[in-house]
Amino acid sequence: MARRARRSSRYRHSLKTKVAWGDNLSTFAAAVGRGKNGWTASELDLTGLADIDEVVDALRDVEPDADVALLFVESDDQYLAILRLDEGEDLRVFGSDSAFAEESRIGSVLLGEIEAPALEIDDLTSSAASSPDDDDEDDRPATDPDADPVGDAELLADLGINSSRLLGLCGKEGMLPSDVTAEICQRIGCGDEMEELREA
Repeated sequence: MARRARRSSRYRHSLKTKVAWGDNLSTFAAAVGRGKNGWTASELDLTGLADIDEVVDALRDVEPDADVALLFVESDDQYLAILRLDEGEDLRVFGSDSAFAEESRIGSVLLGEIEAPALEIDDLTSSAASSPDDDDEDDRPATDPDADPVGDAELLADLGINSSRLLGLCGKEGMLPSDVTAEICQRIGCGDEMEELREA
């Protein structure tokens, strides 16, 4: 029997949630895992995965011995969801916009019952203003009244991408989900692996 990943307190998903409607949004899902020999990257087919546990199992199987595994799900050049497992457990999830769950079957599976919103833009702006040592202005959050980021915006903090940087990238004008994924992967050390995967 497949084991279920523990969920962080920021993420609670009903194990009974299953969705059957069609998905009209184009989706690309890529998993990266950091194992003993470095990072690996693989594309995942999420078609037919009915609940979050099946998604977690698929992510875990990419690199079973990975100490960190990340899943980037890009949809229709609008939405980005990021899932993280540490040693196959402790699921953490971030979504660039809650609308992904309303417009997509896969979005509903990934984000449908996240309880905690991402940090408020006002809070992030205040944090950036009080941190003069951070001179990377391009990563400071851009106010986007139409976006509603949800989940754990600190899930990449120990890898060098804090919540301010993550939401700043997602809210930056002209940045597509694929651009955000590429930037994150470059920063955490698997940029080449992700680029090779896209070009394959």
